[in-house]
Amino acid sequence: MSSEQRIHVLYSGRVQGVGFRFTAERIASSLGLTGYVKNLPDGSVEAVCEGPKPRLDDFLEEISERMGGYISSSDVQWQSPRGEFASFEVKVW
Repeated sequence: MSSEQRIHVLYSGRVQGVGFRFTAERIASSLGLTGYVKNLPDGSVEAVCEGPKPRLDDFLEEISERMGGYISSSDVQWQSPRGEFASFEVKVW
């Protein structure tokens, strides 16, 4: 069984306009994860990351530690990886 996984996370709260996406990008890139993060029209932030499960756990923990004061809720869905990303990027909606 591969340790590669994919997470799809929706963060709600005061998560736009506070450097959330760029913090997520720095964390994900430092962990060698691929995927993207973007603001959604409803004020939430979506993150999709692929990589080894322990690094995805580290990503979730670091986001919580650094940005937890802005997050009122997060919905994490674990999925099978698709291998569609070459890097991690900030997307514009």
